[in-house]
Amino acid sequence: MKVVVVGAGIVGAAIARELAMAGVSVVVLDRSASAGGTSAAGEGNLLVSDKGPGAELSLALRSLTLWRSLLPEVADTFPSIEYETKGGLVVATTDAGAAALRAFADLQRTAGVSAAEVDGLDYEPDLNSAHTAAIFYPQDAQVQPAIATEALLAVARRHGASVRQGVEVLGPLRGGDRLTGVATSGGDVSGDHVVVAAGPWSGEVARRLGVELPVRPRRGTILVTTRMRQRIRHKVYDADYVGAVGSDDAALQTSSVVESTAAGTVLIGSSRERRGFDERIEARVLSAVAAKALVLFPFLAGVAVMRAYGGFRPFVPDHLPVIGPDPRLPGLWHATGHEGAGIVLSTATGELLGDLLLGRAPRVPAEAFAVDRPTLRPHLEPSPDQ
Repeated sequence: MKVVVVGAGIVGAAIARELAMAGVSVVVLDRSASAGGTSAAGEGNLLVSDKGPGAELSLALRSLTLWRSLLPEVADTFPSIEYETKGGLVVATTDAGAAALRAFADLQRTAGVSAAEVDGLDYEPDLNSAHTAAIFYPQDAQVQPAIATEALLAVARRHGASVRQGVEVLGPLRGGDRLTGVATSGGDVSGDHVVVAAGPWSGEVARRLGVELPVRPRRGTILVTTRMRQRIRHKVYDADYVGAVGSDDAALQTSSVVESTAAGTVLIGSSRERRGFDERIEARVLSAVAAKALVLFPFLAGVAVMRAYGGFRPFVPDHLPVIGPDPRLPGLWHATGHEGAGIVLSTATGELLGDLLLGRAPRVPAEAFAVDRPTLRPHLEPSPDQ
């Protein structure tokens, strides 16, 4: 069997690793460099704290197990992917926010998430002392996403996969009604199956192959401070973050996400805005993100910001990834739409797609992620402006 994976970000890398280790012949294509898109523009979150009970949380919990298990596997080539089990601290700053946070944590516990109400100052001494509630999530972790992507690709290569960079998919190769490969800027690439794992660009790739897939870019921006002694020990974010993740609003939304890095900087997010592939970094967004961070950590007012960067999350209208075969075009598969959770969900996505493609019993129920699920079906036709 030969499989063509379109996209060398972390989801495509996880799929390539899974299939190559199962003996499948894999070629990964990317129009740019590996880990050069969304995977390089994130914070490397491995979170369960922001997910309520349901299919996505089940996928995330499975992924956490897989992330831990693959660390020895990648260590020969990549001694560190900066995997940190730092835990997450979710903070409310109003009475209403505290009530909502406690109720959400109660629901999560029923689905296997560890969540304990704590005194936030015991975990983060520099936290705003006026916060109204704090929940600690010990399962939350982090990796360096670009390094992790390259580590997964290295494992795939060791098992025979090839990675071709600077190759753009232009259209389909067909044998009757079946997709048999892709036409690219570097020539035709044939395969028994084609997996679209191109993150926020998956909608355009799918369209070139002949189907509509409602994946759209959702812009995010992150501030990076200068180096300093470590004063933030965990991933800390405000309770508004969960609502922003689940919102359908295209307008700018901000919530505070703050954490230290191994290099001594502090990453400050986050913003969400649907404005196409507009790459501009705007002062209005930076100001809004910074203002929210100061509510959690007032001391940051005296810390210099040395740069800002942004990226695009793959947004899907019903807020669930699309993982599995496309019934409209035999031979076509999708693994996309993870929005801001692609890093944590990548390993279980690779496993689930491998299970489905190779006829193995899925470790996570697949129906919720199907292309033609009821909540996504109305969006599978082209919109009037396309």
